[in-house]
Amino acid sequence: MPMIKIILVDDQELSILNMRTAVESRSDFYVVGTAMSGADFFELLKTVEADIVLLDIMMPGMNGAEVARRLKAERPEMKILAVSSENSMKIVEEMLDIGIEGFISKRYASKEEYANAILSIMEGINFYGKDISHVLNKLYVSIKKTIELTDEFTEQEKRIIELCRDCLPGKLIADRLNISLRTVDTHKRNLFKKLGLNSTAEMVKCAIKNGIIRAE
Repeated sequence: MPMIKIILVDDQELSILNMRTAVESRSDFYVVGTAMSGADFFELLKTVEADIVLLDIMMPGMNGAEVARRLKAERPEMKILAVSSENSMKIVEEMLDIGIEGFISKRYASKEEYANAILSIMEGINFYGKDISHVLNKLYVSIKKTIELTDEFTEQEKRIIELCRDCLPGKLIADRLNISLRTVDTHKRNLFKKLGLNSTAEMVKCAIKNGIIRAE
């Protein structure tokens, strides 16, 4: 695999140092720049190119969610790995809805987990640390809204929901099912309409709650 270019964004110098130490333990990871705020990050992007950003969530001013949302609009090809000490269900759900590719804990992530996360994301596979996966499981089974489901779901629709549950991006879902990305998007829009919902996270939660798919 060619050199992976990385930007580190965190408002704490010690956190940036810890992330740099973790990622630079590999010879194929290269930190091209660091920023201590969202504004500084977007200024940095004017002068450097990167494959992935390691992004703190809880920052003053422009927080991580705002940075991620803007980045997805302006640089959709750039991957986002959230690295945060805050992993509440609200935060995790918000970041998933934005479409980040990974989420690990600032408190517990080892050098190995940083490496696994970055490599998985760059191979097109979303990555969530063990403690984040635990939050995801609680998130998916804690939905309070129960709806009357009168529509039947095809096996392919169920499979798409299952792959969304496993946090696979659309391109990988298309490859797994041997269909086009446009077809995946069409199925997801139809599923949103059937369920009366507007996001992938809500779709998965509702499908699990109503027995359309299993929690895992």
